[in-house]
This record gives sequence, C-alpha cells and structure tokens, in this order.
Amino acid sequence: MTYRLLAPAAREIREAARYYEEKVPGLGFELITEVRATIRRILAQPQAWSLLDDEIRRCRTSRFPYGIIYIVENDCILIISVMHLHRHPDNWRKNL
Repeated sequence: MTYRLLAPAAREIREAARYYEEKVPGLGFELITEVRATIRRILAQPQAWSLLDDEIRRCRTSRFPYGIIYIVENDCILIISVMHLHRHPDNWRKNL
C-alpha cells in the first residue's frame, strides 16, 4: 500500500514543524518523525482508525496533539489533513 498527501496536508506538516522548531530546536524534526510513524501505522492497518465521516478516518499521533485525516482508495491512502486536535474539529474539511 502507498500513500499520497494533498498539498494542504503537506503545508500543514511544514507549518507545524516550523512552529515547533522555533519553540525548541529539534522538536520540528521530532514532529515529522512522529507523523511518519503514524502514517506507517495507517498503512499497516488502514481500517483500524476512527471514522469521522462515511469513508474518512482519523489516526492520532502518539506524542503531539495532531490527527492524520485520510481516505482509503484502493491500494492508496489519501491524506487529506494533518490537523491540530485543539482547533475546530471540522477544520480538515477545507482541504477537500
């Protein structure tokens, strides 16, 4: 199985990593590492995570307050958003 990031999701990752890196050097890299680990968990068990809508799922990162919002399309995971979980819960819909 493969995955693909929508452009807004990639931008969300970059912005979050930049924010954390400004707070504590190295923390932005740790966020990116955590996002990659979460994507690997999704790829291993794409149907295991919470449904938000008909086909849209969310898998939370372990360390940071982020959720990866995605759809399973055949043999590909389409990542719609990497959203901060303390923001408006439907914020990810703007990426569709």
